[in-house]
Amino acid sequence: MSEKEKYEIWKRLHEAEGGLAYGLAVYGDHIAKREKYKTVEGMDAVRFYLVQKFSWPPSQVRSMSYEDMSFVLQEEMAGFTYPKEARVK
Repeated sequence: MSEKEKYEIWKRLHEAEGGLAYGLAVYGDHIAKREKYKTVEGMDAVRFYLVQKFSWPPSQVRSMSYEDMSFVLQEEMAGFTYPKEARVK
């Protein structure tokens, strides 16, 4: 594998990770509105929700990867679409 191919793979990997994090943050805003949270939004809302729903300690939820959070929420997120305002390029 060439250096260029390696960096292209790394770039795609990190872009995918960023996209996953962004999707969770947007879903966190959805959770915050649905649950009527007053002080949290985005990723903080996702983490707060996981703590509340599963009684997991905050430290455990904070240590979860975006991939793990997405896995835990995948059934709940089925059919979720970004609101118009979140569809940015």
